[in-house]
Formats: sequence, C-alpha cells, structure tokens
Amino acid sequence: MSKKISIITVNYNDKNGLQKTINSVLSQTFQDFEFVIMDGGSTDGSADLIEKYKDRIDVAVSEKDSGVFNAMNKAIKMATGEFVIFMNGGDIFYNEKVLEEVIPILNADADIYYGDNYKESPGSKRLKTYPERLDFSFFYTSSINHQSTFIRRSLFDRYFYYNESYKIASDWEFFVYTICHENVPYQYLKKTIAIYDFTGISSNPKSSEQFIKEKSLTFQKYFPAFVADYKEVGELNSKRFLQFQHIKKHAFAWKILKGFISILLLFLPKVPKK
Repeated sequence: MSKKISIITVNYNDKNGLQKTINSVLSQTFQDFEFVIMDGGSTDGSADLIEKYKDRIDVAVSEKDSGVFNAMNKAIKMATGEFVIFMNGGDIFYNEKVLEEVIPILNADADIYYGDNYKESPGSKRLKTYPERLDFSFFYTSSINHQSTFIRRSLFDRYFYYNESYKIASDWEFFVYTICHENVPYQYLKKTIAIYDFTGISSNPKSSEQFIKEKSLTFQKYFPAFVADYKEVGELNSKRFLQFQHIKKHAFAWKILKGFISILLLFLPKVPKK
C-alpha cells in the first residue's frame, strides 16, 4: 500500500542545506511518509550525508541531471505517494507537527492543497500568505510555492510534468495551467507549512527577466485569448493603482484627490466616446 505523501528533496552541492532539510523531515511527529532524495551528482559530501541516513530514506539517487526541474521530474516518476510535496535542500517544515495536522485534511475533495510559508534569506524572514481563491489575476503577478503545496501525483501523468526547457517558471506554469485552465479542485490549508530557503535562482532579482520571459511563453501557449488583457491586469496590480484604492477608503483624502482630478481634466482633451 502506497503512502499518503512522498516528500521529495532535490539537492546539488548544498550539503548544509540538505542536512537542514533531512533534520526537518525526520523530526516530523507523523512518520508514515515516503522520503525521496534526488541529488544531482554533488561533489561536496552530500552523497556521504545521504548514505548516512540511507535507512530512513526510501529512494535515494545521486546522478547528473540537466537542471532542477529535470531532477524534480525524475523524482516524481519514482515516488509512489498519493500526494507529493517538494522540500528541496535548505527548505524545512514550519514545525514538527505540520504533517500530523495536514495529513487528515488531504482527501478526494481537492487535488492541490496549499498553505503559507516563510521566505528566509540572510537577515530576513517574512511570512507569505495566500488567498483562498486562486484566479488568473493572482497567477499573473504571483504563485503558490511548491514548498508549502501538496500536489496529487496523478496530475503530472494526467496533464504534464515540469517544463524542463524553463529555468524558473515551471512550477508556476504547472499551477496556472492546472488551476486556471483545467479547473483542478484546490483548497487553502490556512496553515503555515514551510520555511522556504529564499536564496535560490528563482528568488534572485537578476532572474526576474528570465521569469517574465518564461511566463510570457506560457501565456501564449495556454491562454492566447487573454494576451491582450495582460497589460491591463498589470496596471490593476500596479503600485500606483493600489495606492489609489487605498486613498479611496479614506473620505477626506478621496475628496481632495477627486477635486485635483477634476481640475486636471479641464486641461486635457475629452475622452472620446466608444
């Protein structure tokens, strides 16, 4: 009989991060899970660390891969759990009772269960919370994180595995497609699930251009009818628009702003009627 969940850890030359993750996984009060570690042929002693814990790791592979999503895909195919969660090197569960509290919730009602997480980097630790309703506008500017999401493993066979041609946006692509295109049932757990190691490539500001490029390719591939709306959605989520909405909530400030706009419009050409 397969386990309810498979915890997948992908690692490459991050022995210290891997140790943190292993400690976190093995300290869970609920222990009836499958633990899969996919190492990319590390040369920093990670393989020795995996060997040390081999009796408590169900599947352990150390071999070269073509990137993190290739490694994740290989791990998914080896996993046997009903649900998978990715707790990669450096990521840890929020506390030792996360699985004990979440496992009873995972059932046939949803295929994706997601919770909150802390994003941790040197000198910084901030909580990232998520809405109960996930729509296209949410995924336009954000995403849920695989470190705090339990995914029904069969979804990968039913739809597709992670896009290995992408460097950053493959998990985002999987979520926006399954949730917004295929209407896969999902549920917000209202719990903090993980502390996410926010020092990887996807969190690097220099990677934002690549992320935008990959997201654009996904939009063109799966949501071509919405392409014309992207800029409009972007404006609705812009800092200026959010500031405008904030002012609107305060009567006195809103009155001043309306007066200023009325004066400004006197000096502008009239908006043509559609």
